[in-house]
Amino acid sequence: MRIGELARRTGVSERSLRYYEQQGLLAAERTPGGHRDYPEAAVDRVIRIQELFAAGLHSSKIARLLPCIRDADGGPSAVATPKLVADLTEERARIDETIADLRRSRETLDEVIDAAQGR
Repeated sequence: MRIGELARRTGVSERSLRYYEQQGLLAAERTPGGHRDYPEAAVDRVIRIQELFAAGLHSSKIARLLPCIRDADGGPSAVATPKLVADLTEERARIDETIADLRRSRETLDEVIDAAQGR
């Protein structure tokens, strides 16, 4: 499929898809006319990339992680290195800390809202 169709099907801009390709996160064949031609599996790959970015991972870490994840279901494959596992464990701890911070912020906001409403 062409880049426009992949963008439409994933909700990701063509510019972002080109960036993913530059970073080694996504691969496309080239038509004789030089257009990018993505396989059907690219849809799942782009969705997975978006999830990883949303989790706060940067492109270089995602590039190391993608070979360890099945695109279709996000399940693990068996190629994770001990270094990658350590990096991902650290990322998970960072996410857990962010979640805890957000919960505390929500509790504070709830208290302020309750006080402002005279409860």
